[in-house]
Amino acid sequence: MLSSNTTPDEFYLAFAYSVMIDQKTVAGFAEVSGLAMETEVETYREGGWNNGEHQLAGPTKYSTRIVLKRGFGDIPYLWKWYLGVMKGTIQRRDVTLTINCVNGAHGDGSAPHWVFRKACPVKWTGPELRAATSAVAFETVELVHQGLML
Repeated sequence: MLSSNTTPDEFYLAFAYSVMIDQKTVAGFAEVSGLAMETEVETYREGGWNNGEHQLAGPTKYSTRIVLKRGFGDIPYLWKWYLGVMKGTIQRRDVTLTINCVNGAHGDGSAPHWVFRKACPVKWTGPELRAATSAVAFETVELVHQGLML
């Protein structure tokens, strides 16, 4: 629970990673996967040159999904966004993922971050509800996107 002196942005710093959508920090997560890019390599053999092949850079592909695990955040905001996708009203938004640094660097551009362009949620997995555990509000949110910027 937030104390009267704690802002939501400060609360999400307790997690390793925070997520910002539409210039608002909406969640914190303990794990993130899918931060991958790969550039295809095309091989070209030049006639009369027998010392090897030319390696030419081709198109770059991104991981199909960004997976955010073990999180807590503005559940109504994220759920409404996902419900829109389920109903066919897809709103793509830029999503910024920031590493929450130990020294508190956050929001000033100094913390490492990635921007996923035109992302939308495609999967939501809730926690296993057990009275004996302290599960967080949601376990996994998966996003697809149309490009990655550093």
